[in-house]
Amino acid sequence: MGNTLLEFKNLVTEFHTEETNIKAVNDVTFSLNKGETIGIVGESGSGKSVTSLSAMRLIPNPPGIISGGEIVFHQKGGIATDLLKISEEKMRKFRGNDIAMIFQEPMTSLNPVFTCGDQVMEAIMLHQKLNKPAAKALTIKLFKEVQLPTPERIFRTYPHQISGGQKQRVMIAMAMSCQPSVLIADEPTTALDVTVQKTILELMQKLQKEREMGIMFITHDLGVIAELADKVVVMYKGKIVEKGNVWDIFSSPQHPYTKGLLACRPPLDKRYSFLPTVSDFMKIDKDGKIIDNGVSVADFTKDLAIPDSDRKTKQEKLFKQEPILKINNLKTYFPLRNGFFGGVTGHVKAVNEVSFDVYPGETLGLVGESGCGKTTIGRTILRLEEPTEGEMIYKGNDIAKMTADELRDFRKEVQIIFQDPYSSLNPRMTIGNAIMEPMQVHKILENDEQRKKKVEELLTRVSLDPAHFYRYPHEFSGGQRQRIGIARALAVKPKFIICDESVSALDVSVQAQVLNLLNELKDEFGLTYIFISHDLSVVKYMSDRMVVMQEGKVEEMGDADQIYNTPATPYTQKLIDAIPEGKLEDIKRHLESKGVKVVG
Repeated sequence: MGNTLLEFKNLVTEFHTEETNIKAVNDVTFSLNKGETIGIVGESGSGKSVTSLSAMRLIPNPPGIISGGEIVFHQKGGIATDLLKISEEKMRKFRGNDIAMIFQEPMTSLNPVFTCGDQVMEAIMLHQKLNKPAAKALTIKLFKEVQLPTPERIFRTYPHQISGGQKQRVMIAMAMSCQPSVLIADEPTTALDVTVQKTILELMQKLQKEREMGIMFITHDLGVIAELADKVVVMYKGKIVEKGNVWDIFSSPQHPYTKGLLACRPPLDKRYSFLPTVSDFMKIDKDGKIIDNGVSVADFTKDLAIPDSDRKTKQEKLFKQEPILKINNLKTYFPLRNGFFGGVTGHVKAVNEVSFDVYPGETLGLVGESGCGKTTIGRTILRLEEPTEGEMIYKGNDIAKMTADELRDFRKEVQIIFQDPYSSLNPRMTIGNAIMEPMQVHKILENDEQRKKKVEELLTRVSLDPAHFYRYPHEFSGGQRQRIGIARALAVKPKFIICDESVSALDVSVQAQVLNLLNELKDEFGLTYIFISHDLSVVKYMSDRMVVMQEGKVEEMGDADQIYNTPATPYTQKLIDAIPEGKLEDIKRHLESKGVKVVG
């Protein structure tokens, strides 16, 4: 693959707290070559991001310290430099100039008080010593390269004025501005729609080919890695548990953790009764040692597929019922004003003449890109946004005409699980009290002692410890916080739950656990779901029927499997084509396009 660019040799990065020392990266060794993409995968806490931050010498000290190993950068001309042994001043010359990084969340990486153009110009002027006019010309050229619309306008805009995908492209332009030898991309597409993700990945591959860069691509999405990487490093709790070329890892994974990660993605060509999780392939003993359950992915999943006949019988029963919710010509418009005190100059038609029914016990999926109106529909149903026109009939009553008392009773029956559980939980309230609060509002049970007991039962049901009652939201992982959100929604014994992007920010293995839990709870409590997501593979797995939305309108609606297999519109086809599936034939095609012969 060419010359070595970056070598990690026995890297150890620790975090020291008052209570303990944590080896976030423990004896990590691998190398990156010119023109090569290495995919680093693992769940949150596996050490993949800490590895990349160690390479950039961006570990906060205290509490972090790089306590062992080497990170050797090979410059042009064969000069090898251990990045851990040079001064901070010398490191600044490498950082951004030779080794650039795209961070996971562009909004936190871009300064909100400077325009996008000024921020890219600053990096160019610092590293390339160009004057302002030359730096501006290069910035606009880079904006064109990363396919930003109207580069001159984007140059003048502030980060909050552009979309997530556009912000990520600004970050890529900044990273590419000094033509680095190594590009580190830390979860650069996690929060993006599949269509935007596909464009960003194609752009990175194009720029890599032109400049022969080495790319370290960090993600928990193995589908993305399959279509992008040449080599894969699988990390678990700070250690590398498996590494090799992408074909070997995907065609015959050896480590049980790798098998679990590969198995827990929702399959697109079949529908499973439940999704496998990492714990189905391995266990951890009392000493923290991994025990292989000795099962292959193929053997474990062979009996999970639901026969089409069973699914058809279930749907016939569903659709014989009277709909629990009828949406008729719903419109939700937001006014555009000229300045803070100015008059209305127009409207954003977030939801525009949308109609559909939801049947008792059904999961109806709403899917589409950001800005298509799917979240606004969910919020409008709950009257968190007021409808502009149309009807929303729940059990014969028009939600839009409900009084405050009627609305309170309605919200007891219809709950929502929000996209970001952390922002929807009060950081000053223990999670036990957060779950108990809606029970107090709706006067469920006679006293707080009975309610506390019920909360502890709910925590157990969502696989959390009842002793967690007195802990605060910041003490939990993303997946645990999502379970808390589910427990809170269940506390008032609802019949209908709107799941708004409730698994989009989770690792693929945690996502599988939460999706399994939602399906179990649906059967156990007789729930009806509206499941909102930009991830079509997740929506297809969860839903009986699917509504595809674009720009506030319904693009297509029908049976979820049928829409996936025979999409009726080019837009739906575009969404499906953008899903990174990680099929072996796709990996083979990707490798052979780079001149790599695949055997098998």
